[in-house]
Amino acid sequence: MTAGSNEHARALADEARRARQLRVIVDLTTSLLVQQPMPRDEADRLVAAARRRVLELFPDKEETYELILAPRFARLLEEFVGPAPRPRVIRFNPGRRAGPRRPPGPRG
Repeated sequence: MTAGSNEHARALADEARRARQLRVIVDLTTSLLVQQPMPRDEADRLVAAARRRVLELFPDKEETYELILAPRFARLLEEFVGPAPRPRVIRFNPGRRAGPRRPPGPRG
């Protein structure tokens, strides 16, 4: 075997190892989302941790993650965990003054 083919074999073995790890991460995350009741924030953290690990294994594949795995995880979150909580928004009413309300009284 030449040095080049030996290097190529090592690269292929490394790629296969990372692909197996990817499969385990995705399968485990999917199983937990489907089978383990958990609050939405915990499920979101689980998916975020899976995303971080996937991108550690394949740093140049963020676009692929967003196209394939992100929608899958989003669907699982929606279906098995529940919808994301809506952010609390304080509405702005331009017709009202800010500050404490004063009781009505004589205007002077």
